[in-house]
Amino acid sequence: MARSGEVFHFKILIIGESSVGKSSLMTRFVDETFQPTFVPTIGVDFKVRTLIIDDYQCKVQIWDTAGQERFRVITTTYYRDAAGVLIVYDVTNGDTFSKVRRWTDEINKYCDETIAKVLVGNKDDDDVSSNKVVLTDDAQQYSRQMNLPFFETSARDNKNVDKAFYEVTRLALKKRLESRLIQDNNKKNSKDNLNSTGASIRLNNSAGGRKHKKDKIKSSSCCKN
Repeated sequence: MARSGEVFHFKILIIGESSVGKSSLMTRFVDETFQPTFVPTIGVDFKVRTLIIDDYQCKVQIWDTAGQERFRVITTTYYRDAAGVLIVYDVTNGDTFSKVRRWTDEINKYCDETIAKVLVGNKDDDDVSSNKVVLTDDAQQYSRQMNLPFFETSARDNKNVDKAFYEVTRLALKKRLESRLIQDNNKKNSKDNLNSTGASIRLNNSAGGRKHKKDKIKSSSCCKN
C-alpha cells in the first residue's frame, strides 16, 4: 500500500546499441512477455507501469530508444526530463560492451549529472555460457569504476529484469525525495530569515517611538516654565 495519495512520475530510458535487447527488456518488465524475433525499434517506443517502492507510488514511463547510429539525432531529444537510464549491452557481443562508455558520456552530456544510471548486461540466458564473451568480472570492475549498479539479465528467461528496473526507479525516487527535502529546507530557512528581519525592524521602530514620546514630554515641560 502506498503511504499517501501522491504519485511520483518518472521517465526511464533504455539505451544501448542495436540488438542488445532493449525492447525485450521493456516488454518483459511491463507485459511479462518475450518476443524471440528481433524487430528493430524505429525512433522511440514507450510503455507505462506503476510500482510501489518503499511505500511510494511510482508511475514509470519507460522509453525504448533506438540504438542505431542513424537515429542518434532522434534519440538525443528524448534525454530531456529523464529521471533514470538503463545502459544495456549484450553479454554475447563484446562490441556492445565497448560502446557503453560512449553511451555514458552521452548521458552526462544531455542529462542532469545526478540522473540515476544502472548498467545492464542482457542476454545472460541459462544456456549462454558457450557464447558469453563479456565476463561478469570485467563488467563488475567497470561498474565499480563508474559507480554504477550492475545486473546481468535475461529477458528470455526473466532473470533480474524486475531487479534492474526497480533499482533505477528506487534511485530516481531517492534523488527526487532528497531534492524535495533540500527545497523545503531552503524555503524554511528563507521564511525564518524573513521573520527575523521583520522582528528586528519592529523592535527598532518601537524603540524609536518611545524615545520620540519622551522628547515630546520634555518640550512640553519647558514651555510651562
